[in-house]
Amino acid sequence: MKAIIMAAGVGSRISRNIDKPKCLLEIEGISIIRKTVEMLLANNIKVAVVVGYLHNQIENELKEHEVEIYYNPFFRATNSLGSLWFAKEFIQDDEELLLMNADVFWEQDILNILLSEEKEAVLLADSSSVRVRDGDYFFGCKDNKIVKYGKDLAMELRTHEYVGICKVKPSFMPAFKSMMNKLIEEEKYNYWWEDILYQCSATENVYVRDVYNYFWAEVDFIEDYERIMGYVWKRKQDKYYI
Repeated sequence: MKAIIMAAGVGSRISRNIDKPKCLLEIEGISIIRKTVEMLLANNIKVAVVVGYLHNQIENELKEHEVEIYYNPFFRATNSLGSLWFAKEFIQDDEELLLMNADVFWEQDILNILLSEEKEAVLLADSSSVRVRDGDYFFGCKDNKIVKYGKDLAMELRTHEYVGICKVKPSFMPAFKSMMNKLIEEEKYNYWWEDILYQCSATENVYVRDVYNYFWAEVDFIEDYERIMGYVWKRKQDKYYI
């Protein structure tokens, strides 16, 4: 199994407040991306990281870890689909692939869910009411299949907020790679890597796996980081008083 961590973006919504890529924000003394890398490696998953913005900082953070680094020098001109293109040689037809955004805080409990998933193509999502109301990117699903998606999806169509992590099995890889190539050939460089699966969902079954009762957070704003810190602090307190 392989995993690609997308870490090339500027993160403009938070970058004005910090002087480093947001995936380098620390939780309990370890950066978000390093925590993810170490978790994946501990599960015998081969890891690649696509970098761009302030790439030297990320490369330095991971220099002692066995990861492959791919650099997108055009990170300011492309979105994450363009970044994924630079790591295309890492994607193999006969291996399961995990794809994720570097700014997502998640832990082994969610990884266990993802590893156990048998669907050909599945994105993690959260159906809790607060996420569906106040989240960042939304799905409208029927029978756990994506039928609608978007940042501005109407409230009555929303069923989940997207987490930022997916799994693609080898049986789905021809459709995945074909769509990736198609979008690149059409010069859709401003698309996200997830748009590969969204476009596939028009003709293929692309599923969601609900993780509504597990903690995760995508760091788009300082408030997201503070929410993670609050969760970690509470967890420590709960352990202390047990």
